[in-house]
Amino acid sequence: MAKQLTLKAPFTLEGKGLHTGLNVVLTVKPAAENTGRVVRRVDLEIDNEIPALAENVIATERGTVLAKGDVKVSTIEHCMAALYAVGVDNCVLEVNAPEFPILDGSAKPFIEAINSVGVEEQSAEKEYYEVTSKKVFTSEDGKSSITILPDTEFSAQAMVSYDSCVLGNQYAILDSMKDFEAEVAGCRTFVFVREIAQLVEAGLIKGGDLNNALVIYDQEAEQGQLEKIAALLGQTAPQVSELGYLNGPLQFDNEPARHKLLDVIGDLALIGRPIKGRVIAVCPGHGVNTAFAKQIRKEIRKQEVFAPVIAIDAKPVLDINQIKELLPHRYPFLLVDKVMEVGDNHIVAIKNATFNEMHFIGHFPDEPVMPGVLHVEAMAQCAGILVLSQVEDPKAYSTYFLKIDGVKFRNKVVPGDTIVMKVMLTSPIRRGLATIKGYCFVNGKITTEAEMTAQIVKNK
Repeated sequence: MAKQLTLKAPFTLEGKGLHTGLNVVLTVKPAAENTGRVVRRVDLEIDNEIPALAENVIATERGTVLAKGDVKVSTIEHCMAALYAVGVDNCVLEVNAPEFPILDGSAKPFIEAINSVGVEEQSAEKEYYEVTSKKVFTSEDGKSSITILPDTEFSAQAMVSYDSCVLGNQYAILDSMKDFEAEVAGCRTFVFVREIAQLVEAGLIKGGDLNNALVIYDQEAEQGQLEKIAALLGQTAPQVSELGYLNGPLQFDNEPARHKLLDVIGDLALIGRPIKGRVIAVCPGHGVNTAFAKQIRKEIRKQEVFAPVIAIDAKPVLDINQIKELLPHRYPFLLVDKVMEVGDNHIVAIKNATFNEMHFIGHFPDEPVMPGVLHVEAMAQCAGILVLSQVEDPKAYSTYFLKIDGVKFRNKVVPGDTIVMKVMLTSPIRRGLATIKGYCFVNGKITTEAEMTAQIVKNK
């Protein structure tokens, strides 16, 4: 399992705010494991922190806006995309204004700043959002959709469509996050000339100029009209002879679509976990992106632990013979068939429930159900494997359970079911005592969960 990452050192970026036109200073600092990404308004004295999570999104017009109480901050998506792409799980983002600096309108300055200080591994393991089935989210007007499919890694694609002779239909694909810096990070945000006057009147782009956005000229206008629009922004109007991009050339023919892909990644970073899945975004925007992220956040809060995704042909880390080297249990009480994953603080294992097992003879003859107490025992054996795999001579030790709490039986287990168990240490082992949380899953659904305390004892 991958470990959580933070920055090796702080970095600072300074620039104009797109919406306010203010001079903005953003400092991104390392943070302890399990902190997440937290925005801190240093220009405010109290209640100035906002976790960068989807449930804190309050607005999405021309950018993603986070808020908690009266504290707000906007235009976070480019920075979030960069942090997500590099894998930074924990950091504090200190900003002295109600928005992040727009810089050149892309994620490239953020990527470069992160690379300049580097990242470091922490002891806690990353928690992923693993997509187990196809999910589709469609905007209320039906014009935009986000589809997410199961996959072992993150990948994404975006398709855009505009009623424009300059920017019509485009698509962009990112097959690996390793290509983010070269293929997506430098792609700039964009705006149509015909939109600028309305945006200025709405107070949305006081800091906009030709240096921080692609400007698309797709409807002819007289030079005098262009000068009036430029004057609203305090800019000098360029001399325009034909339709196109006023500040080209483009970095890629499909730079707008690539930027939309960047925005999708930045908004989905607000899930708070790296995604194992493929994202397909059709006519995406901050509204549909963050609405989908909110839906996933509700799912995560409802069920904090997801069933591990295990390939049918995956090779076990420990087979039954290796398990017998660690555990003293034997038939008919050895309830772990193979171990698929072992980390410093967790284990994933499998138990196959077959009709030939003795307990099904009497529990129950006409409706065979695996006794719930055996679910707990199977998780306890997983915990024993996890603990004993970390000592030099496992046969010299035994694990004895002192306490079992919070046991919940959610679904029954019947012959033919494959039980996937995930057991985790909830705190470091101290004085031979281990505190453990365990889950059993069948077909992706929790059947049983329990909290356990065990004592590790050296055999006499």
